[in-house]
Amino acid sequence: MLRSMFEHAATTTLGKAALYEELRAAAGAITQTEPDGVANMANVAALLWQFLPDLNWAGFYRMIGGELVLGPFCGKPACIRIPLGKGVCGTAAASARTQIVPDVHAFPGHIACDAASRSELVVPVVLDGRVIAVIDLDSPKPGRFDGEDAAGVEALAGLIAPRIG
Repeated sequence: MLRSMFEHAATTTLGKAALYEELRAAAGAITQTEPDGVANMANVAALLWQFLPDLNWAGFYRMIGGELVLGPFCGKPACIRIPLGKGVCGTAAASARTQIVPDVHAFPGHIACDAASRSELVVPVVLDGRVIAVIDLDSPKPGRFDGEDAAGVEALAGLIAPRIG
């Protein structure tokens, strides 16, 4: 059952709302009974990579000891530690607010892990009122992410927060 759900999203052209609905359903199904948060982050990172077009990085940074530490991801090697308030991820974690960045080169203090990245979306994962991780999506396309992407990833973050925390 899960296999056909994953294949369907990768082989059809859906509107964003339907695409994110399928992504949430797939993430919900694959994480529903797994108690290990890292395993769940790994599968969700893979789903993001598979479901969403025009990405060059998709994954997690985990909040550990007051800083963000690289978690499961798909893409090129990335920065391992990010202080709160630094870069797009650190800003999202410190403010607990989604960051949509149409042009990463215009973002003050942007941390460039992959020179090909041109736009970024970072969504905090909040559990019991505290940020436990961020979901980070990078694209080589300027302006790739919009409010509909943010809403879709925010809904995903809400679903998986208790499954990764």
